This record gives sequence, structure tokens and C-alpha cells, in this order.
Amino acid sequence: MENYSKARTVEQPCACPFPGLAADTPEIHVKDGSKIRNLLRYALSRMEAKTRAADEEVRPQPEEGGVEAPQEAPGRPLCRQVVFTASGKGVSKAITCAEIVKRRVKGLHQLTKLLYGTVEEVWEPLEPAAGLDSLTVSRNLPVIWILLSREPLDSNQPGYQAPGRYDALWTQAANREEGGGFSGQRPGHRRKRGGGGGGRGKGSGRQSDPAPAAGLTGGSQTW
Repeated sequence: MENYSKARTVEQPCACPFPGLAADTPEIHVKDGSKIRNLLRYALSRMEAKTRAADEEVRPQPEEGGVEAPQEAPGRPLCRQVVFTASGKGVSKAITCAEIVKRRVKGLHQLTKLLYGTVEEVWEPLEPAAGLDSLTVSRNLPVIWILLSREPLDSNQPGYQAPGRYDALWTQAANREEGGGFSGQRPGHRRKRGGGGGGRGKGSGRQSDPAPAAGLTGGSQTW
């Protein structure tokens, strides 16, 4: 490949795996360079009424926030569902956005789908006169789709998460931190490495000889 240079990258669109969504459901495409604050501002403006006044003053631009959706009109009714989707390096950022929205808007049902998308890379020869043909390389890229809904979803579907389950996970993590982990150690207690008793400094090593036993006076004792 030293004789080629990458000309362009084309990502094939992946169809939404959630059929039957309302026409006004926002579909937020999270990119690797998207800013989380812009993504959250747009998503919460469609799900929360109290954030609309602030969102009307400062709206995220599509190129900055990676939101490929039309701007909402003032007075538009709140959405019952929102979709986050990302591929490649943007997957972790989409998960972060979904978790923050769930903590801001209580009672949301979640449905997660993991798919694979196709990315085509077109490579052109550095010297066209050398007789080399252009190359097209196809790669599979992981894609995540996260549906957050105020309305109940089918709990039998793989990837379903009921409302409030994340609170239990956060509580368990907090209890483990306060309790010193799974080993039952006291908070702030650090277990010493090694078998102990290896040093011979002051206060360590063998114990000092005890006092002579009753009835024995003078002489030397063998231990």
C-alpha cells in the first residue's frame, strides 16, 4: 500500500432497527468529534419542558454537535422517544449521552441494539502512469442504536433495560467503595504486601525475650 493514498471514505447508512417510531422522534447521530454538551442540549430540549427556554437562546450547530435533525419550532410538543446512534469511536460517547439523559429524565425505558455497518475506503495510486488501479477496501464497523422512551417497551426484546435499574447499579458501586470493596476491608485500610516479618528494623523481626519464668533465678536460658 506504499504506492497508494487514501482518496475518500464512504460510510454506508445503517437502517434504524426500531420500527414504528413516531415521525417526530429525533434521531441523534453522534460522531467522534461531537460535543456532549451540544448533544445533551438538543436531546433534553426535546424531552424536557424546562430546558426549552435556554435552548432557544443557544442552539447547537449540526457540524459542532453532530446532530443530524431539523431545528424544532417554538411551542412544539415534547417527544416521547429519542434515539442515539453512533459508530466506531463515537459509540462510547453515545452511551454517555444516553446515561446522562436517563438521570435527568426519570422513568425512561431503554432498548439497545448492536449492529455492524460498512465503511468503504477508496485508495488511489500515487503515480497513475504506473498502471495501478484504484482499490476499494470494505471494513465492518460496530454501530450502536439506543432508544429512550417514556412509553413502555417490549421487555422480552434483547437489550431492554427497565427504568431505575441504573440506580441500583450506582448504589451497589457506592456501597462497595464505602465498604472497601468485596474483601470486606475497612475504608482506608491497605493490606501490606509480602508475608510480613521480613525486616529486622526497630519494632520488627523476632519478639523480645519474655521475662524469666517464676521460680527461675539467675543463669542463662535456652529458647
